[in-house]
Amino acid sequence: MMFVGAGRVVLGLDDNHSLKGKRSVVKRVIQRCRNRFNVAVAEIDDNDILNRAVLGLVVVGNDKQFVNSCLDKIIDFIEELGQAPILDCQVQIDQYA
Repeated sequence: MMFVGAGRVVLGLDDNHSLKGKRSVVKRVIQRCRNRFNVAVAEIDDNDILNRAVLGLVVVGNDKQFVNSCLDKIIDFIEELGQAPILDCQVQIDQYA
């Protein structure tokens, strides 16, 4: 049994005024998540919008509770980084045979 957890996190970048500044914040958040949790993370939407970033993250495991726990910890970690507030967050876990 395999469980795939996907998360979509929308970050608010209200104080940002350039794509360079946005990329700096997004790159920092992505790299820290990858280093800490060994998770797949990428910017997935709103690439050219200065005041918002949408990140996608994926966790794979053989235990649904483990996958859910990992996603919760990653989302909490992103919030605790203090780089940008989380405006919206969605999580979905699917089961595969």
